[in-house]
Amino acid sequence: MSTSCYMDVDLARTAVDQTKYRILLGSLLYLSASRPDIMFAVCLCARFQFSPKESHFKAAKRILKYLKGTTSVGLWYPSHSPLHLVGYFNSDFAGCKLDRKSTNGTCHLPDSSLISWHNKKTSLCSPFNCWVEYIVAVSYCAQILWIKQQIEDFRLKVSLLCDNTSVINLTKNQIQHSRTKHIEIRHHFIRNHVSNGICDVKFIETAKQLINIFTKPLLKDMFFLLRNELGIIDSQTLS
Repeated sequence: MSTSCYMDVDLARTAVDQTKYRILLGSLLYLSASRPDIMFAVCLCARFQFSPKESHFKAAKRILKYLKGTTSVGLWYPSHSPLHLVGYFNSDFAGCKLDRKSTNGTCHLPDSSLISWHNKKTSLCSPFNCWVEYIVAVSYCAQILWIKQQIEDFRLKVSLLCDNTSVINLTKNQIQHSRTKHIEIRHHFIRNHVSNGICDVKFIETAKQLINIFTKPLLKDMFFLLRNELGIIDSQTLS
């Protein structure tokens, strides 16, 4: 999806067959289970199922065009890789042009093998990016601890990577700041896991934040770079 793409309800355009549009999106959503690189674009198009227009259908067909040119691309799981569970989480703050809500994303990788990914638009607006990403960190921590429990016999190390230093400080600092007093107590359980050494929240540069491919449109070069880093590669390059 182009970074200049602006999708809204587009009331001025001609409406398209709603059933046909939903069938197309249903197929694409099913395919995103094995092609996570299309998840953001598909989820964005899915927001307009109630009244699809020509512009929405054109964006969905663009995904088909991309898939047609990348039929040999898929998830790659190498046989030899270190068992170090790494997770990324991030939020495209107020990225939705319609209601200014944020799009959150998470993914989990034992080394370079993508095993879980998630994309969701928040239900509420927030005036602070730190608050949004902190809530994402909490829900993400719960998920990664569940994964760790499933494969505990492998004795994996768990690292959480975030590009927001305020969020990292909030997970380690027990002081109640004025801007965080509205955050519910249930969202602070991540502090216990950090203090107990169960998980470690570390900083990562925004340019290396792999989760951006699930939360926002990217330039072509950056999209392909992050796709490869997630282990979504062209099988023809393996021969």
